[in-house]
Amino acid sequence: MADSVADCLFCSIVAGRIPADLVYQDADVVAFNDIAPKAPVHVLVIPRRHFTDIRELAKDPAAAASVLAGIDAVAGERGLEYFTTIFNTGAESGQTVLHVHAHVLSGSGQFWAHAKSA
Repeated sequence: MADSVADCLFCSIVAGRIPADLVYQDADVVAFNDIAPKAPVHVLVIPRRHFTDIRELAKDPAAAASVLAGIDAVAGERGLEYFTTIFNTGAESGQTVLHVHAHVLSGSGQFWAHAKSA
């Protein structure tokens, strides 16, 4: 785990080098609308620090808790009573950006079969 990885898209978003449609941020996480949404609400929640995937994130319970709190904050701010949260781990699961991120999806049906983005 590193604070930032130079060629990581999401680290560049955290650093403000690449613009994103931010919907929530705090000291530990950033959340933004997915550029290829799979549902009416499709927000990505990422830690500011670089973790490759959820298995690496799980080794830092405080960082993992911050991501979960970020998911809760996004759901609260969006007024989501029901939503799906997905973490893809590895290219075979559809993870194309190797910076752990949670997909928060809401607004139409079952998402898990369709959330292979970012």
